[in-house]
Amino acid sequence: MFSHQLQSETKINTSPDRVWEVLMDFAAYPEWNPFIRSIRGVPRKGERLEVLMQTGGAGGMTFRPRVLMAEPGRELRWRGRLLLPGFFDGTHRFEIRPVADGKVVFRQSESFSGLLVPFLSSRLDRDTRKGFEEMNLALKARAEAADSPDGASGEAYHPDLIPKG
Repeated sequence: MFSHQLQSETKINTSPDRVWEVLMDFAAYPEWNPFIRSIRGVPRKGERLEVLMQTGGAGGMTFRPRVLMAEPGRELRWRGRLLLPGFFDGTHRFEIRPVADGKVVFRQSESFSGLLVPFLSSRLDRDTRKGFEEMNLALKARAEAADSPDGASGEAYHPDLIPKG
């Protein structure tokens, strides 16, 4: 069985609860999220979600993963499949870990497995990794803006602000 891992993380200057609140506000995703354009469904273990991901300027892909874990303020995890089990499976995780008073590390990761992984790994490394990084920065901006003294709700996000490296 072939496998591949991706991971991206960022520090966010706010509480785990605030990050969770932004992450769970699926209706607002089109306003701020450049990678996951929409999620429909209930984030509860055993439930199915409908997720639209868009990477690399492509048209996007909709899939229906099953929620494996939804622990408020800590983690959301789901597993999706392309076609049949074993062709191309992905377990996606959003983790929120407190690191200091009023600060967290947000980590987004995915473990891919299946027969198609060798054929898709370079695209995953290029487009999906970029999508993770863009979403993480947009989440950071939105969560921190809500805690700003002027009470702004969500900053504008622009993909050109991502550090090149």
